[in-house]
Amino acid sequence: MWNLQLPLLAATLMSVFFTQTVLAQEMSLSQNLTDNHQIKLPITHANRKIRQLSELESVSTSARMLLVQSPTPTSEIVQVTQVKANPTLKGVELILQTSKGQQLQLVNRSFGNNFIADIPNAQLRLPSGDAFTFRSDKPIAGVSKITVTNFDANTIRVTVTGQVSQPVVELFDSLDEGIIFSVASAASATPSQQQPQTQPPQTSQPLNQTQPTQPSASGDEPIELVVTGEQDNYRVTDSSTATRTDTPLRDVPQSVQVIPQQVLRDQQVTSFQDALRNVSGASLANLPGFHDNSFVLRGFSGNYLRNGLADPNAAYAADLANVERLDVLKGPASVLFGVGSPGATINIITKKPLSEPFYTVDATFGNYDTYRGAIDLSGPLNDSKTVLYRLNAAYQNTGSFVDFLNIKNYSIAPVISLVFGARTKLTIEGEYRDTRDDGFTLGLPAFGTVLPNPNGKIPINRNTGEPNYYTEGRVGSIGYDLEHQFSDNWSLRNYFQASFSSFNDFRGASNDFLDDNRTLDRNYFTESGSTNSYNLITNLIGKISTGSIQHQLLFGVDLNRSEGPYQSFSGSAALLDVYNPVYGQPPREPLYSRNRLSSLTDSLGAYLQDQVTIAKNLKLLLGGRFDLFTQKNGSLDNDNQFQESSQGGDAFSPRVGIVYQPIPAISLYGSYTRSFTPNFGRARDNRPFDPEHGRQYEVGVKADLSPTLSTTLAFYDLERSNVLTTDPNDDRFSILTGEQRSRGIELNLDGEILPGWNIYAGYAYTDARITKDNTFRVGSRLFATPENAINLWTTYEFQRGGLKGFGVGLGLFYVGEREGDLYDSFSFQLPDYLRTDAALFYKRDQLQVQLNIRNLFNIDYFETTGGQITKVVPGSPTTVEGRISWEF
Repeated sequence: MWNLQLPLLAATLMSVFFTQTVLAQEMSLSQNLTDNHQIKLPITHANRKIRQLSELESVSTSARMLLVQSPTPTSEIVQVTQVKANPTLKGVELILQTSKGQQLQLVNRSFGNNFIADIPNAQLRLPSGDAFTFRSDKPIAGVSKITVTNFDANTIRVTVTGQVSQPVVELFDSLDEGIIFSVASAASATPSQQQPQTQPPQTSQPLNQTQPTQPSASGDEPIELVVTGEQDNYRVTDSSTATRTDTPLRDVPQSVQVIPQQVLRDQQVTSFQDALRNVSGASLANLPGFHDNSFVLRGFSGNYLRNGLADPNAAYAADLANVERLDVLKGPASVLFGVGSPGATINIITKKPLSEPFYTVDATFGNYDTYRGAIDLSGPLNDSKTVLYRLNAAYQNTGSFVDFLNIKNYSIAPVISLVFGARTKLTIEGEYRDTRDDGFTLGLPAFGTVLPNPNGKIPINRNTGEPNYYTEGRVGSIGYDLEHQFSDNWSLRNYFQASFSSFNDFRGASNDFLDDNRTLDRNYFTESGSTNSYNLITNLIGKISTGSIQHQLLFGVDLNRSEGPYQSFSGSAALLDVYNPVYGQPPREPLYSRNRLSSLTDSLGAYLQDQVTIAKNLKLLLGGRFDLFTQKNGSLDNDNQFQESSQGGDAFSPRVGIVYQPIPAISLYGSYTRSFTPNFGRARDNRPFDPEHGRQYEVGVKADLSPTLSTTLAFYDLERSNVLTTDPNDDRFSILTGEQRSRGIELNLDGEILPGWNIYAGYAYTDARITKDNTFRVGSRLFATPENAINLWTTYEFQRGGLKGFGVGLGLFYVGEREGDLYDSFSFQLPDYLRTDAALFYKRDQLQVQLNIRNLFNIDYFETTGGQITKVVPGSPTTVEGRISWEF
């Protein structure tokens, strides 16, 4: 039985607190619309003129201001009594009906693929009793959804979201029917009306700017509408990671956590290690200096994608300068991505070109000799905006609290986007990253840090290596994304990516203490290697109907190759007294032992997925994938002879999920999914091993606590089977007897509580244990997995008065005890800790100044062990970083 008292209590307290907070505020709506571009919309008059901006009486031109303005008396508020979506020859007409003689005013804005119109001094009052929301999903080709909702107590917001381009919307003011929004389908829009899909910039443009529209086709005078910008927020509503189609998260029957750009900027995050603190239950698995950013989630290791493509180099030597956001799909995901461990999949979404000029420069300074500079440049390269570019580059030099350790890294990432006609788009992007750690160290012994030592505590700044140790890595990638629409219902997408990495190390490793408990027996070695990865994917996406049931089909084929040689030489380093170290002593033995490895892995996968809309509130997700894979390995045997072996296999990965929405704000879901990972080892009879499997059952609730605040509560049962273990009859061989199981609860909350008050929080209870094994203790907790973990990050920005533009941030990160080493003779746990972070910032026009403090109270804590008793990695003491950002 699970010990559920603590997790259920925590989940209940969080739910009660945030529910009461949200119910106290007025209902509001803030879509995840972060594109601050100004665009020109054609406005046509019919029967009655929409009032000019100069005629409006004290209308706020900022979404933030609309939220906090004084309520309008009920007698002056226009009521919209009916909303209709009627098909037309060109698309669909959205009609907002009012009583005759009542006028509606407009405040307009557009972000990315979204058209938005705010209607102040109005309320939505539908006869159905649903006073707050009208929603139409995928009403026409090229439009993913239309929503009409009460943005606050006296403002209606209309949002039209395009699928791959900005929607074309014309406005009419009818004496008989009210305001009419005429939305054109992708097929009927002219090439000049269609705009290339872009991603939003990462900081807000100045608010309250006006933009006149172009004269309408009928020759009427243009109407001046207000085009405003709105800051990025903490809530993301749509993602393609879980389905490879643009799908609302509320319709995905699996837990998906998105770390948006604004959270990364507010925390001043530049590494995956810091970014993943925001994922409920995630913990660092490997040593930070290895540059691979390995992590554990739901008890098991995770996988990285880059823009939806499997990439073993995606997080190696990584810098977040070119990262738009991180999508975390929790649990197995082989049905779409093939080979992978069952913990989670992180999709790194990179920044894309913008259709309007955008330029920003960042400069960061901090203690431990931290210096960082970054640029982000984007815009069109021609007048028609069919050729767009983006360039991100960064350089960082960081010292450390650890003696001798200094880290340098830089990155550059150019992107070009080309639009061919109305239905074809090509994006080409590349990236180069380089990193070097001088004075590289592999952590401290457990005795003297987390375990007692008769000689006392080892200083956390102690380096157990040598000043001349180092590790360096380089990563390059190039790829393209080609998208073509055959018709309104069918499209083709072809991706390709090649990535290349190499590393060179000269470093050491600690074996154990001698009998005096202060002298370390050390090795040293030099190693080098590389990994080349190639990934080609083709997806065909189509929409069909079988009676009243709607289907969105996805058929895909992907081809992968990964290869890499590795070699190393090792020897015995000088002994080191960790309490009184003397560095630079000659080694006891020179480099002598040689290890050489090579591998070549090929895989071919085909998958089919059907997103079935049985009814408006009932959706089914069905998917299956079949993979073929082979691998060739080479290594030196005991006689120092190079031997090669090969093996292969196949695997089938299904997924079934269902979503039921009793009311629009609530999604109840359940799913079953599987993953596989090839097992490459040696059996006594030389037979190939079946793949390792992961299977997961998950049920949960996704809810919009308010139009700006969302939460997800998930319960899961995850099992990993066919794990290779040592053959008890001959330790030179392996057998398939290992089994591990993880069960838990996760609660996530993200969005805006009140105007200017954002929150990003999570709680995870994880019971992950070994259930069968010949090497490790059955019943022991899995490595690096805390039973309880809490993450909370919240910011508040003053909205008016003398403090307008100032903001504060607070972060709390609690990580429970974790298993440091699973072997019987060395079993130990890392202690729990609660780390506090803080931030201060000021935003004015194009200038932003920010100060971040990590580990505010300078607590002692430990990050990970890398699975060994001599590799305990201390967390950093108080770190202070300041950033100045200028946008022009």
